[in-house]
Amino acid sequence: MSYAHIELRDIHQSYPNPNGGSTEVIKGISLTLDKPGINMLLGPSGCGKSTLLRMMGGVRPFGVKTPTSGAVLIDGQPCEDASDDAIMVFQQYANRPDMTVRENVAFPFTLSLWKRRVPRAQWEPRVDAMLQAVGLTDKRDLYPHALSGGQNQRVALARALVLQPRILLMDEPFGALDAQTREEMQELLVKLYNTQPCTVVFVTHDVSEALLLGDRVLVMSTQPATIVEDLQVYEPRPRDHSWLLSADAQALSNKILSRLHSMPGGGQVRVTV
Repeated sequence: MSYAHIELRDIHQSYPNPNGGSTEVIKGISLTLDKPGINMLLGPSGCGKSTLLRMMGGVRPFGVKTPTSGAVLIDGQPCEDASDDAIMVFQQYANRPDMTVRENVAFPFTLSLWKRRVPRAQWEPRVDAMLQAVGLTDKRDLYPHALSGGQNQRVALARALVLQPRILLMDEPFGALDAQTREEMQELLVKLYNTQPCTVVFVTHDVSEALLLGDRVLVMSTQPATIVEDLQVYEPRPRDHSWLLSADAQALSNKILSRLHSMPGGGQVRVTV
């Protein structure tokens, strides 16, 4: 599988106001993601992180030109509609209540695109292997209502990764989980990424999560958002919470927080050391 090349060229995004005029949300973001890695998109709540993430997946709100100006390119081609190469995972995991765990993970293979791409003889063992990888083999015949929040998020992650995507877009996927379950899911993501590297873009407003998971941390400002820091994290994964207390991690955290707090209006993010 070839790795994806994502390019954002001078992205601007404005939304119309009900009483006229418009609000600028994103202002002139340019970015290139040209190799596998976990790229953390970090910034205050409401700064436009999810808007930018959805552009990379080709998800466009109805009735609004997105982006207002600029271009999103995947492998040099404009991304103007839902991309076949990009799979999204949301905080609300959206598992179908009428399907078992296994049926939920297998569901994409019932859609026409994946039916053409992957014959049943190939996807069935992939589904079973993915259930084992996320620790849900013994839950395969249960329905979502019988699972915990963390288990349901494992189902959503398995459904995304079973497709072996070139691009994995994650919109605060662990934000609604309790601290222990969130840590377990972070560890699981790292384990699965090591098995199946791809281009991951992960939205968070948690500095600690960004440093624990990311190869690269892209810090967005308050609206209208720009990228104000682009940091590399060289510490090998897996990283644990004791590493967050190290001099290197503290220096990165302080740099991020200092940049955010210097913005007009400040920038509210979370630190969960």
